[in-house]
Amino acid sequence: MGRPRGIEDAAILRAAAEVMGRVGPAGLTLAAVAREVGLVPGTLVQRFGSKRGLLLALADRSAQDAAEQAGRVRREHASALGALTALTLESVAVMATPETFAHHLAFLCTDLGDPELHERALAVHQARKRVIEALLAEAADTGELRAGTDVAALAGTVLAITAGAGLIWALERQGTLEQRLRQELAAVLSPHLPDDDPEDS
Repeated sequence: MGRPRGIEDAAILRAAAEVMGRVGPAGLTLAAVAREVGLVPGTLVQRFGSKRGLLLALADRSAQDAAEQAGRVRREHASALGALTALTLESVAVMATPETFAHHLAFLCTDLGDPELHERALAVHQARKRVIEALLAEAADTGELRAGTDVAALAGTVLAITAGAGLIWALERQGTLEQRLRQELAAVLSPHLPDDDPEDS
């Protein structure tokens, strides 16, 4: 028996992201997502109109989730840098294998070629950048980072290594994506950490 027709859009969109990671652009259909949540495809047509409508709704939800996710992660961690690490890892949690990474990357390529999807992908990117800048600024204010750290430039670097590390990991296939990101993030932040050696003060 299928799930109730009253299932929330948020659950459908989460299912769409999961299906996206498994099958890539070619395999993502309203029927596949409907099976995932136990609904008939017609229900998804009524709500989203088409596969494109579903993708636009998923993109809109991603932008909203970026800010909500940041607030939740910050509350769960004692330090701003701890929250930054957790947020970075959580942002790629759905890409735990090289195959799912490749499928999500394929969808990003689709976004870049579609004006409406690009607009939404850019909004997600900008929201994440603002969150990262805020966490780095807090870290600088509380002494986790050196005073005077250029947090805007550092935020751009953190975003770049998040994307780049995933691609390199998918190519090399050594360890897990989480391990690779922890390693790269630590390397990026290390030069900006305060020197705790009293002999150097």
